[in-house]
Amino acid sequence: MIQYLFSPRGRINRAKFWLAMLISLVFMMIVSGLLIGLWQVIPGEVSEEGKFTVHGVTAIPYVIVGLGGFFLNFWMGLCVTIKRYHDRNKSGWWILIQLVPLVGPIWYLIDVGFLRGTSGDNRFGPDPLAAA
Repeated sequence: MIQYLFSPRGRINRAKFWLAMLISLVFMMIVSGLLIGLWQVIPGEVSEEGKFTVHGVTAIPYVIVGLGGFFLNFWMGLCVTIKRYHDRNKSGWWILIQLVPLVGPIWYLIDVGFLRGTSGDNRFGPDPLAAA
């Protein structure tokens, strides 16, 4: 599982990509739950506008949980997307297509989420569907 989610080497099919996206969503819900639980232990202030604030040293656990969760989730998404591009016989650098305004995110979603990978072996490894 660690290799599947945190290594950019190899190939994965669409089903594993969507499973990883579901795992990512559940993971961020857990991180949010941890932050809510942390609020119960180390409460901060709520302004009249509804903004939550924590000052000083008491903010450190919030930063660790929040940023740690974000970066772990970011790395996982990056690795899974690179593997998906590898399945399409493209370099992982294609992930940057998302930076193109309007067209990029749509292109990314179609290319990675809906189009079938290369049949048979390619330069990134064996066909993940052939192993199944």
